[in-house]
Amino acid sequence: MSSTWKNENGSLQSDKIALDDEGATSVEVQLPRILDGWPWPHRANLHYGSVKQQASSWCESFHAFDPRAQDAFNKCNLTRYRVACDFFSLVFAIDEHTDLATANVARSQASIIMDTIRNPNKPRPSDEWVIGEMARQFWANAILVATPTAFVDNCQTYLDAVVQQAEDRAQRRVRSLEDYLEVRRDSAGVKISFAIGELHLHVPQEVIDHPPLAANDIYSYKVEWERGDGAHNLVTVVIHQFGMDVQDAMNYIGNLNDYLVEEFLAQRDHIPIFGGPVDLEIRAYCDMLGEWIRGNDSWSFEGGRYFGEEGPKIQNTRVVCLTSCRGEKSTS
Repeated sequence: MSSTWKNENGSLQSDKIALDDEGATSVEVQLPRILDGWPWPHRANLHYGSVKQQASSWCESFHAFDPRAQDAFNKCNLTRYRVACDFFSLVFAIDEHTDLATANVARSQASIIMDTIRNPNKPRPSDEWVIGEMARQFWANAILVATPTAFVDNCQTYLDAVVQQAEDRAQRRVRSLEDYLEVRRDSAGVKISFAIGELHLHVPQEVIDHPPLAANDIYSYKVEWERGDGAHNLVTVVIHQFGMDVQDAMNYIGNLNDYLVEEFLAQRDHIPIFGGPVDLEIRAYCDMLGEWIRGNDSWSFEGGRYFGEEGPKIQNTRVVCLTSCRGEKSTS
């Protein structure tokens, strides 16, 4: 079994995700251990218990997910922490809906969200896409502790990339590695996530522009493959560009990630000294990046979205099964 997508030149190619023989129903893939030696350990915020309950209840009130998706989400400074939790609820909802949307629908949804962000006091139409009101409520609270311009700009960049992803999906387009990474840095919500993490900091722009690390695709590949939505994924991009099978692509991405980890840590250790309080702000910003990366990795296994109840086991064994049963999921 294999799936077919257009490459950068528009021609159709098999993605080499075929099971080894026609009678097979699944194939095992070994995930690389991408954060071995990462200096930021797994730890939970002290306010996690109380804020999780509040944030989950708020998210559930919009009925934006079907029961299965909502359950997967729930398994994932007090005021700033609540803003961060609500933000990830919102991004999860946006991702869940736009992953299934046509380019036109995704564009309309992006416009609704940006209108709510720019006009948080404007009542939303009763028949509007429910995520619009969700975004409005989030931003009405977040704006009290956030820097509006930076967040609005990053939100627009993120949503533009989400629309581009929908267009690529409609065209069954697989980008080159370089082009894919350009889009993925934005569609993955990395920059906008960091904007939330730096709410309380005042850091020079040259540090804010430090290259981010992203390894989400090796974990999300299973669920995207099984629902037939694997084109916007680094694993598929590597398979197409270099003619690899899934395991070799995973290994390639693992090696790439190891290189980026070394580069990130080296740059962290050689950040210029500016003098004064700003140096403490820069160190706090670097720690935020490191903890965000660790948190994203942990959530990928513990949140239930990618691996269901098998997440903790897969986190330990690094073995995941790709099944031959494929189809689309629904959010309603």
